Order: sequence, then structure tokens, then C-alpha cells
Amino acid sequence: MSTKMNHEEFVKKAIASLRKEGYKGIHTVYSGFNEAFKKYFEGENPVEATNKLASEGKIVIRPVKGGVMLYLPEEAPAPGQNADATLKKMGL
Repeated sequence: MSTKMNHEEFVKKAIASLRKEGYKGIHTVYSGFNEAFKKYFEGENPVEATNKLASEGKIVIRPVKGGVMLYLPEEAPAPGQNADATLKKMGL
């Protein structure tokens, strides 16, 4: 009989398994992560669990349209990277 994964193991496995080709993270809603989390952990709140993991530095959360993206820390995009490129394109 296999033992149940903890939150960290589940989230990291989900990121590695559910991301689409060419992407480093997963969208919590569109990937089905939130529903799978609730089913696996019998109704527990995925937002609370992922926020706790992010505060511990075990994952990185980035807000996006319709939810958030989850990344492994070593694969997360650098914050502000897109803003600098946008300002450069604007000549500012």
C-alpha cells in the first residue's frame, strides 16, 4: 500500500507533470490542479496550501489572468523582467 503524498510532494509533482510543453509552470485553474488537490486531500483548500509553500520558499506563485501560476523556485521567471522589456520597447 502506498503512502499519501504531503502538500509539497503533490504540488511539485503537479508542476512537473501538468505543465504544457514550452512552459515552466502550471495555471492552477486551467491545468485542473485546484480540483485535483481538493479531491486528493479531501476538500482541503489549495490556495492556503500553496501560499504556505510559497512563504516557505518551496514554490513560487505568480498572479495571472484567471488565477495563479505555480513554479518550482529554480524555474520561476524573474520578477519585473517583463516590465523592464516593456519600458525599453516604449523608449523609457
